Amino acid sequence: MKDAGRTFDFVNGEFLLFDKPYGWTSFDVVGKVRNLITRQLGIGKLKVGHAGTLDPLATGLMIVCTGKLTKKIQEFQGLDKRYIATLELGKTTPSFDLETEFDGEYDYSFVTRQEIEKLLEQFCGEQEQIPPVYSAKYVNGERAYEYARKGKKVEMKPSVIRIYHLKLLEYHLPLVTLDILCSKGTYIRSLVRDIGKSLGTGAYLKELVRTAIGPYELKNAMSIDLFKKVLQNI
Repeated sequence: MKDAGRTFDFVNGEFLLFDKPYGWTSFDVVGKVRNLITRQLGIGKLKVGHAGTLDPLATGLMIVCTGKLTKKIQEFQGLDKRYIATLELGKTTPSFDLETEFDGEYDYSFVTRQEIEKLLEQFCGEQEQIPPVYSAKYVNGERAYEYARKGKKVEMKPSVIRIYHLKLLEYHLPLVTLDILCSKGTYIRSLVRDIGKSLGTGAYLKELVRTAIGPYELKNAMSIDLFKKVLQNI
């Protein structure tokens, strides 16, 4: 397959950058890519995998590998991630985002821009972070979100993560937008929860876009629709 002078070989392995649509799971993207390739090219079986989960309510960069290159997925998973996150102060949810209903409302009118900027400095560096119960983390052989959706209590063990960069981009209360560079395994929803807790206002993640994975940037990613057109032009 050729595109802009490049030859593609999905069986031997391709490295693809996608912009995940809102509402899609990471496995939805993998399944769609596999289906498009196998149907268009008449390939019977094809290994396709992704190098880092994005929550359904998040959008942005996903690395997808095909064929023999799937063996290198773990290398890509270890890369640092960059996000643009918008959080809303004064409200909380059990999932720390909009997957679940609001379970608390708090005053946020006293929070200043300077207070937020000072607090963000404290969240930089290596630290222990407790993942959300509504997450794909395994607990006793089962995904944590399975326990949460059944109303069962589960203890989440902290993980060691690192925040390299945490900058305030926009301040329009109750909305706050952040630029975040972090290590693998960092849950932005948990970071938002912890920021809200430290401010005394509560907070939930309203919007999340992954803009980079290591040196790979969202601006170089393609949509599923564009990929479909590329395949049709073989």
